[in-house]
Amino acid sequence: MKVLVIEDNPQNMKLIGYVLKKYGHEVIEASGGLEGVKKAINLQPELILMDIQLPDIDGLEATRRIRKTMLNIPIIAITSYAMAGDREKVIAAGCNGYFEKPINPLAIMKDIEKVIQGRKP
Repeated sequence: MKVLVIEDNPQNMKLIGYVLKKYGHEVIEASGGLEGVKKAINLQPELILMDIQLPDIDGLEATRRIRKTMLNIPIIAITSYAMAGDREKVIAAGCNGYFEKPINPLAIMKDIEKVIQGRKP
């Protein structure tokens, strides 16, 4: 599966990319929201992992922009925001699921499978 990872932290990108590749997925990297939107539209990944705190536009805005042309692609938010209401904001922006950082690689793979199957993680 072709997975777009939109993440500005190089260590997180490396870890997520490693785990996805280990499970046989092709990884496309974007380090900002605008780059991620462009790559999503041009490269048509099958799944997007979206950091919420990005240097140019945040992940919520990037998700909204992607949703304008790609209605059915699964988008899973990855964020360090864990305050009350944050999950609801992420889902309202158009994400299908939500991970809190620090990430657990095995949990990510399980949740990716759930989203692919159309279930909530």
